[in-house]
Amino acid sequence: MSEDEQLLAGLRAGDEAAFTALVRRHHSSLLRLATSVVGSRAVADEVVQETWLAVVRGVDRFEGRSSFKTWLFHILMNRARSAAGKEWRTQPTGDVDADRFDGAGLWSVPPVPWSDRVDDRLTAEQLVPLARKVIDTLPEAQRQVLVLRDVEGLPAADVAELLGVTDGNQRVLLHRARARVRSELEGRLGAP
Repeated sequence: MSEDEQLLAGLRAGDEAAFTALVRRHHSSLLRLATSVVGSRAVADEVVQETWLAVVRGVDRFEGRSSFKTWLFHILMNRARSAAGKEWRTQPTGDVDADRFDGAGLWSVPPVPWSDRVDDRLTAEQLVPLARKVIDTLPEAQRQVLVLRDVEGLPAADVAELLGVTDGNQRVLLHRARARVRSELEGRLGAP
């Protein structure tokens, strides 16, 4: 039984400490994802609070067909979408240099690995804030896929389900988001 499952069982039994532990484990991830959807920290805070209330109210209906984290993120996404009051965009934007990709959305020429060069130039402490700024500028759908896949570590199938996109569209959004972040970081870091 995973730690989330143990805490969930405690929550079902009315254990407040289990709820507190769940909040500690997932609150920052929820806040990060909510902010990526609604764009405002204040609105994101409200969305996260509503999500936790929904968890408490609906914990007995959770059937375990997905992981707790996926269920939790699904609740959050529904609330964030409502809060944003926008039409959900599932189509990728055409704002990435098309010459870098072939007709199937794959790299025309694979990018040159630069992690070693970057490590020589910057420490991770300098790179992370810059990457966060770049991620914040991504189109909404790309940002959400990138945050769910690369920051939160959710599987591709869960991300596609959460965002209501096909697996192929999820891959394209992720690919474009990664390419854009990489390109922006290369430009800001002066990499070739």
